[in-house]
Amino acid sequence: MSTEEQGLPVLKTPSAARAAPRGLVTRFFDSDLWYSFRSSRLVVLAGIVTLLMVGAALLAPVIAPHDPYDLRALNLMDSDLPPAWVKGGDPRFLLGTDDQGRDILSTILYGTRSSIAISVLAVLLAIGIGVSLGLVAGYFGGIVDTIIMRIADVKLTFPAILVALLINGIAQTLFRGRLGGAEFWILVLSIGLSFWVQYARTVRGMTLVEKSKEYVQAARLIGMSRTAIMFKHVLPNVLSPVLVIGTINLALAIITEATLSFLGVGLPPTEPSLGTMIQIGNKYLFSGSWWMVAFPGITLAVLVLAVNLLGDWLRDALNPKLR
Repeated sequence: MSTEEQGLPVLKTPSAARAAPRGLVTRFFDSDLWYSFRSSRLVVLAGIVTLLMVGAALLAPVIAPHDPYDLRALNLMDSDLPPAWVKGGDPRFLLGTDDQGRDILSTILYGTRSSIAISVLAVLLAIGIGVSLGLVAGYFGGIVDTIIMRIADVKLTFPAILVALLINGIAQTLFRGRLGGAEFWILVLSIGLSFWVQYARTVRGMTLVEKSKEYVQAARLIGMSRTAIMFKHVLPNVLSPVLVIGTINLALAIITEATLSFLGVGLPPTEPSLGTMIQIGNKYLFSGSWWMVAFPGITLAVLVLAVNLLGDWLRDALNPKLR
């Protein structure tokens, strides 16, 4: 006779008493964030475009028809060729060539990779500096808060592009002729130091609110250090707006890199980026070589627009007042 037939209670194991916890991927696809994303066709399109452009940039060495860095493969006789579908075009170069005989399509793929890499690293640097200073200013207060915020106020009086130009110019002057390919990291430093203030001010304001809550008081009572409280307890609760600002600033960083390169203080012509390509193509625009500036310009515009749309969506999706 079974236990149920005898009327005795059946003991259930803990695994049977409760459902198995859902995985991270399952929870994401059941979340409001995913529902908000797939509810907008424009946002889905922006996500697809961004994913395709980033994927193509990362796979540039694999999918690019030519290697623009290989000087042995370049031929000046192939310079200034129009796109393949235009009279005088060469089927080997779908989007034409530039003044050095480099394939425009291949150069765009490599240039997009450089622009994205510089922008992502610059935004990460700005987040690291801004979040750290914002936490310290908000948690300690007093003279520390005053000094950090006054520095931030002074920084806000200068446009980001001007700060980037200043830092880049100082580095170029100090290490003239001895950069040795350091232009990439100079751009990262210049752009990163231009965007940290927004993160610092946002994190400071949220830290002022969080440090008075019960969980922070409890952490103090058990003897946790200030550093541990800031980075283990306060930091995770102030990261949501940082993610939104970072996504929006990524598009601004791409534009800033393109602007610096266009002004001639970015990457050298031998290391193409979207801004460098536009700067080179602009010299030949009135001679009829429109493709040198048109295709890199379209690529830059589409990339920035797609990232901006994702940033706007993320800002609205994470705003509880709009739910």
